[in-house]
Amino acid sequence: MDRRRFLQHGLTATTAVAGVGFSADSVAASAAIAKLPKPVLRPLAEGALLGHTRLCAFREEGADWTVYEDLRTPDGAISFVCADGMVTLGKRTEAAFPSDKPPYFGMKLADVALADADLLANHLLRNGDPSVEEVRDAAPPPASLLDPKDHDGRWPWTTFVGTREAIDTMPILPNGRSRTWRPEHAFAELGEVALIKRRHEGLLGGWMPAVHKVMPVSANRHYDLLIFADVRAEDRFIVQTWHRTVLVENGKALKTVYTHSYPDYLPRRGGATAEDFYRGLLAFAGYWQDLLAGTVEASLPDPSWNDMARFAFARELVVRPGGTYPKYGAVDRDYYGNEYDGFQDTFTSSLYANLEWGRFDQAAAVLDGYFTDFVQPDGMPNMRGPETGQFGLILSLMARYLHYTGDAPLLRKHRGKIEATAQILEELHDQSLALPSDAPGHGLIHGWNESDACLFPDPTLWWKPYYANSALAARGLADIAPVWTHIGGADAPATARRWNQRSQRLTAQTERTLRANVRRDLKPPYIGPLPGVKLTFRQSLLQENPSEQGWPHRAYAELLQADVLPDDLANLVIDCVRGHGGTSLGVVANIAPPSKDARDLLGFISYGYAQQLLRLDRIEEYLLFLYAHRYHVHTRGGWTAGEVSGITGGMPLFCMPAQSTIPLLLRWMLVFEDSAGEQLFLARALPREWLGSGETIGISAAPTRWGKVGFQLRANAQVQRIEGHVDLPSGAPDSIWLSLRLPAGKRLLGATVDGKEAALAGRNSDALRIAGRAGTRVAVQATYV
Repeated sequence: MDRRRFLQHGLTATTAVAGVGFSADSVAASAAIAKLPKPVLRPLAEGALLGHTRLCAFREEGADWTVYEDLRTPDGAISFVCADGMVTLGKRTEAAFPSDKPPYFGMKLADVALADADLLANHLLRNGDPSVEEVRDAAPPPASLLDPKDHDGRWPWTTFVGTREAIDTMPILPNGRSRTWRPEHAFAELGEVALIKRRHEGLLGGWMPAVHKVMPVSANRHYDLLIFADVRAEDRFIVQTWHRTVLVENGKALKTVYTHSYPDYLPRRGGATAEDFYRGLLAFAGYWQDLLAGTVEASLPDPSWNDMARFAFARELVVRPGGTYPKYGAVDRDYYGNEYDGFQDTFTSSLYANLEWGRFDQAAAVLDGYFTDFVQPDGMPNMRGPETGQFGLILSLMARYLHYTGDAPLLRKHRGKIEATAQILEELHDQSLALPSDAPGHGLIHGWNESDACLFPDPTLWWKPYYANSALAARGLADIAPVWTHIGGADAPATARRWNQRSQRLTAQTERTLRANVRRDLKPPYIGPLPGVKLTFRQSLLQENPSEQGWPHRAYAELLQADVLPDDLANLVIDCVRGHGGTSLGVVANIAPPSKDARDLLGFISYGYAQQLLRLDRIEEYLLFLYAHRYHVHTRGGWTAGEVSGITGGMPLFCMPAQSTIPLLLRWMLVFEDSAGEQLFLARALPREWLGSGETIGISAAPTRWGKVGFQLRANAQVQRIEGHVDLPSGAPDSIWLSLRLPAGKRLLGATVDGKEAALAGRNSDALRIAGRAGTRVAVQATYV
């Protein structure tokens, strides 16, 4: 965000580090020391390897393996074949450079940046659902217009690799260079700026944390680079890495260089062999398959979306030492330093995402570790600058954890700290009630909304009644109260009643004060992030330095996430943010004093804004948020997510909460619960073109407070019919709604649920109410024209 310096660390020349020699024998010894999970095999289909090139053969743990690769295309798969089956690691790359089309749809950057309206979003939403291609090409992608002279003469890192066990990570630069080896050692051409700027990037296997780069030289000649962390290495801090650099021409490998971590230092340290490398890659595949086993998966027309969610969870295991200890960022002091470890957003975003995708073991480890290491007995986090609203979100997520997992013992273990968290909000609320009744913040919780407020010379400027503080407190108390009898002691029923009453009081006061502070003289009507303000946030940031309206992006996102406002006010807040300079490409902007050179996107915490778009059935805007977050918050193909990302092609600073956003958005697109715990929505935000694709769309065993749910849909365009089913949860919400968002120009004629006619409902008459016995599968059919 604008409050933090984006330190762009490049890479100085590296030299070989003396150490133990590396050979195939040492690989075998390492494998013997640590038994790794075997990869999941699938049957070898007839003709599956037709046209593929045999690379090598080796024996590993009693099995004979042969390795093949389809070199006819840069995205050709690598396959390992043994007597029992095969392992295939696919490739998929994206252009990491800007489109040939004019950026910003031909508008001037200064006009886009300075306008109060989100001009790019308005253009992209002109026809309803935004076009993925238009969103992708709307602006230069992150890390696409890098210039070493802007980074002290060095290339910045754009991604990194690592393992669950290692305490640190290894940064990777645009040309595939690490901090211990550089590909120019094998091919001098890989240091050329023009080649580096026209690279394509991806991940091996679609989602595994193995960097894949393709650098075309001509139509039939390219360099292919693979880099991944050695999962058999036992170093505590050092991340050992495998590198493969290939020059391919006309579907044939002209030269291949394999490297393990360091340059040669003969005669002690020599080059690795093909057998060394592919043994390591086979172990890598089994290792990551095992770590992601049990994660809910979705079937989508574009599988890269599901892969993006899986990669986010793999990356979290890389970023967190031991897979569970929290880290906000990676590589550099900002944000890998210990001063960020207790950041509340790191905890809440991780817990939320892991719960939504059924990763309960990881969720439990994250929860237990945070409350053990970072929550003090009085409920305060072991970090500077607590964010007041996050206390409420933590309470809400404790309730969600119990609903999803039933793991009351873990919550009872931390009962005292959870109760102390709630007491902090009660104390702050009591302080606000002691203010004069005519004070702007009477009855609203005062406190820092943003952690960095405490670092300024006078932090009291931001000790204010931001609506988000009270809104998330109300949400958290409302959610924790009904489940407290399963966690608390003998006085739990009385405590729960008190919390519920306080939640209602906070909700009422938030709505009452907000309504009294709407500026209807502006268009759209304006509501500030706290009561009593006279200027809009853009005006304030320009005229007041510092401004109490600093970091308004967080205040608005958290206010909307809390879902305590009636629909008319929630819509008003969204329209206010979007109409007064608070969004960029439909994503909450990193709101700063207006500049003609920038209109940045906020990669983390902004998901609360998207969540409210979905609740309000503003699906087109939700999809724009999703697409823009993917293509303009993440680097292309390598999917490194930025805390704040610009629209001019620079490299954003990675933070893990931003990486966790796509899993949340994708899950809610498919399966979403209302805040009251009454309604369940399925397929609510499917892009219209997806049903039109004729591909299968679905998700299985997605956790909800009522149990696991799933659905599957497929449209047949020839007969204009949709067939599918819904797997009902074991519990029964008041209502379950399935949306059938057809391509533009199509409309539903009728539908049946288990053979019974179903009424069409919703704003666009495309939602079906699903009824059936809990825990069963019901059939769905619909016709359209």
